[in-house]
Amino acid sequence: MSVHNVALSWQQAGLLTLGVLVVAVALQVGPVRLRRLAPIAREGAMIAGLYAVWQLAGEISVLSTDDAFKRADWIERVEKDLWLPSEASIQRHFIHDTWLTKAADFYYATMHFTGLFVFLLWLFLRHRERYRPIRRVLALTTLACLLIQLIPVAPPRLLPGYVDTARLHGMSVYGLGFDADQLSAMPSVHVAWAVLIAIAVAGVAHGPWRWIGAAHAAITLFVVVVTANHFWLDGIVAVAVLGVCALLERGAVRLIRRLRHESATPELRDGEKASILA
Repeated sequence: MSVHNVALSWQQAGLLTLGVLVVAVALQVGPVRLRRLAPIAREGAMIAGLYAVWQLAGEISVLSTDDAFKRADWIERVEKDLWLPSEASIQRHFIHDTWLTKAADFYYATMHFTGLFVFLLWLFLRHRERYRPIRRVLALTTLACLLIQLIPVAPPRLLPGYVDTARLHGMSVYGLGFDADQLSAMPSVHVAWAVLIAIAVAGVAHGPWRWIGAAHAAITLFVVVVTANHFWLDGIVAVAVLGVCALLERGAVRLIRRLRHESATPELRDGEKASILA
């Protein structure tokens, strides 16, 4: 069975979202001992919904195949002007190590969503106070990346001089044909999510555990390049999008708090000041 068959379509993910929502509602109105599970079900439905939107966006991203390859060629030229390392030369250095490239293909296909799911579950269960801000940044970053990906850009593996290692090893997450999702390479959501996980884990975890996120981000960056799924600029733009979305989330929260404070009655504002001083 190929890796591709493990992935859900947007229709399947949509049905999963609906099903988990039904479970969440049932838990909320059910016995008291089960109500504590309702928030977990609601968050699961939200993540499944994001996945459904992700899959749907991949199917509608193609506007012009020719332009997608022209944009990829432009990215290569810009990277050369910026003296960035050649992805093709890096791939050629590792391409003969079959074990390594297969491991990279497997990591690319499985750890993108698995790593995010484990991270969100850990954050929700162990650090609930940090969960919502990070989830908002995640949602904003994913949405922004999907909007940018509506402008199709071909990945390196579809260009001359590169090897599609996943196709070579029968581990491609794409179908046998040529579909829209293959032209949604810019920016790299793989890199955006991995860097978000790294920053969040470093800020929350303690001891050696705080380096797990950084290791995941470093491995992800290596994997997307050695498998020729992304250019360096795909990752750089993804991190920039992540940074902008984090600033927007923080600014929006501050604005909402200020508006709520200004709209509160004098008695409530005095009570808030007293609680702060206390």
